[in-house]
Amino acid sequence: MRYFTAGESHGPRLTAIIEGLPAGLPLTAEDINIELKRRQGGYGRGGRMKIESDQVEITSGVRHGKTIGSPVTLNVENRDFKNWTQIMAAADVEDKIKMQRKLTKPRPGHADLVGGQKYEFEDLRNVLERSSARETTMRVAVGAVAKKLLHELDIEIANHIVNFGGKSLTVLSNLSVAQIKATAGKNDLSVVDESNADEIRSYIDEIKKAGDTIGGIVEVRAENIPAGLGSYVQYDRKLDAKIAASVVSINAFKGVEFGIGFEAGKQKGSEVMDGIVWSEEAGYTRTSDNLGGFEGGMTNGEQVIVRGVMKPIPTLYKPLMSVDTETHEPYKASVERSDPTALPAAGVVMENVVATVLAQEICEKFSSDSFQELQKSVADYRKRLKEY
Repeated sequence: MRYFTAGESHGPRLTAIIEGLPAGLPLTAEDINIELKRRQGGYGRGGRMKIESDQVEITSGVRHGKTIGSPVTLNVENRDFKNWTQIMAAADVEDKIKMQRKLTKPRPGHADLVGGQKYEFEDLRNVLERSSARETTMRVAVGAVAKKLLHELDIEIANHIVNFGGKSLTVLSNLSVAQIKATAGKNDLSVVDESNADEIRSYIDEIKKAGDTIGGIVEVRAENIPAGLGSYVQYDRKLDAKIAASVVSINAFKGVEFGIGFEAGKQKGSEVMDGIVWSEEAGYTRTSDNLGGFEGGMTNGEQVIVRGVMKPIPTLYKPLMSVDTETHEPYKASVERSDPTALPAAGVVMENVVATVLAQEICEKFSSDSFQELQKSVADYRKRLKEY
């Protein structure tokens, strides 16, 4: 299973093509639209979310509500394109039109300057349009398909925020996916404990008034994943490494940890390792989950726990200093639309990105030409694990 995304932030549409899905997987546009709506929510979102109301159109690979084994094509229209028709036209246009939204003042923290240097652009809008977080719309759309596959295999996944701009939140070590969905999934901050929710909202409001932004830390948990996904035999087959790469590929994400993560570097081995026990009912389990469901680059059957750190959004309404690439004169950086924080939305993106990697690994490990075949393969494997 692999996928590609295409499209610009203010272009006519965003597109994703997924290849390698098993035939016979139940899939509707609504399965995807639910996730797209989640991505556009959360406290602190700005003006673009008032313009767009993302709805997917499935144009290939699905017939009568089920995948048919051929590539699945997903399209999401950019409604704001009507205001950018000439500026973002594929055909050549007059020079005066090209100048209307030309960008020569790169924004610190964005891809603007380096992208312009790499591709020799005079107009940095060519960089901005593709490097924009608008691209994560299709990462979520693809993830929604992956989540559907996981759900049909009784694997569930959810996210919540564990740190909001430096404010740490209390997290239970044995927190279940069901608990996350029942709490964080129901509020606009994506937090499990709402006891200080008003304080966080006030903090976000203060940040917005100051023309600044904040980031934070997102935690994703997945349950009922069979042991043995991934492999220790080669560096590029380790599943935790694949997940780490996918998380850091999300706009503004700068770090990843599993289980207790960097805290493991401060503790003794006897305090970190997860003891192994066996029962006739459950087979092999662990007495704790400090390693976040991974051993040797493979899932060990415990809850997968992944955290990603998102930096503050680099577009500031009180912009930092920059340099005009045409004149080399100092200027305040350009300002596009920005939010004081997009952390709850980023959590939805991360959740779907992790789901995608898990679905890809399952399709790689198990026979999956048809979804019935995949279900049987997974069921047989689970049985074998329990009997080991």
